Amino acid sequence: MRNAKVTGASGLRAARLRPTDVVRLGGTGLRTRPLRVFLSALGIAIGVAAMIAVVGISGSGQAEVNRRLDALGTNLLRVAPGESLTGEEAELPSEAVAMIRRIPPVRQVAATGATDANVYRNEHIAIGRTGSLSVLAAGADLLPAVGGQVRRGRWLDAATERYPAVVLGATTAQRLDVYAPGTRLWIGGRWFSVVGVLDPVPLAPELDSAALVGWPAARTYLRFDGHPSTVYVRAEDSQVTAVREVLAATAYPQKPGEVRVSRPSDALAAREATESALTGLLLGLGGVALLVGGVGVGNTMVISVLERRPEIGLRRALGATRGQIRGQFVMESLLLSLIGGLGGTVLGTLITSGYALSRDWPTVVPLWAGAAGIGTTLAIGAIAGLYPAVRASRLSPTEALTGP
Repeated sequence: MRNAKVTGASGLRAARLRPTDVVRLGGTGLRTRPLRVFLSALGIAIGVAAMIAVVGISGSGQAEVNRRLDALGTNLLRVAPGESLTGEEAELPSEAVAMIRRIPPVRQVAATGATDANVYRNEHIAIGRTGSLSVLAAGADLLPAVGGQVRRGRWLDAATERYPAVVLGATTAQRLDVYAPGTRLWIGGRWFSVVGVLDPVPLAPELDSAALVGWPAARTYLRFDGHPSTVYVRAEDSQVTAVREVLAATAYPQKPGEVRVSRPSDALAAREATESALTGLLLGLGGVALLVGGVGVGNTMVISVLERRPEIGLRRALGATRGQIRGQFVMESLLLSLIGGLGGTVLGTLITSGYALSRDWPTVVPLWAGAAGIGTTLAIGAIAGLYPAVRASRLSPTEALTGP
């Protein structure tokens, strides 16, 4: 590479640097100060890693929600009593389940009924210390309708739903410290045998803190009146909206205004929206970290210009133009930011993968996140290196060689 070339009688003219020459010059400047380069690139890497990890973890969480919804289905509707005209809680008629089952697009219907009984670990527990646990009447068709799974034991069947048998929700089992089928619990003034324990039910979280007994058993042993407190309805995917519109009038034709109809998957979507808002906040924090890293790059380049005044003066004396000096220092800044951006992308991807694996989530790192992170670092690098590059190019050869 030559800094000047002879052009006949016209004298000397500065030689043009090829792009590879500019990159080589920028790389040489970085190799001579490895520790400073590492620390500056680390600031950029932390900012990029924070942004990619936030986007990746949020994306992985959303993918997990979508996966669970795909498995559980978004066609579940929940019917519950609302408020009466007097402000008191209304009551669904006992025929509500049978009437809802007549709607053509409906594929599954199941119900639970609230009882006045409480569940205790034994008969010596003081009355009133219920731990916010409820006792619900349930049918054998409830678990398939809500997409629940049995963790231990079994679900209620045609035999156990008629006798003092109980299935515990996940939270109930935890609070009572009961996980083994065969354990006896004190419910409604008599002993019930545990036949199963459920996994958490995402689409019906109220079942997690409940003790579920068979519908006939609740009538026989717990003085249950037979009125459902919640009805779960599975409809054809393409007819969910239409079914939702007629459910209230079908469940309670006389007083449809006292019936509430909801879609549990909407609650999951709302929770996801809340998590998205938190993601935006964390992205802002990542952006601040990235900006701090950019300031570190600018500081490094300013110090580099001050330390390399003799080098700048020598190159200017040998014929390097101001543009070539500017290009060299801007290239150093870009390379420094690129190193930090690539390192941050790798680090952010590893953080996302580790977190997703620890939660048994699918790992999702959007390509646009890595591209945006690297692109942002290059933009910050160009801006941070512009002032030092202009300052270096304005040094005259004599001023640079004689020092400050």
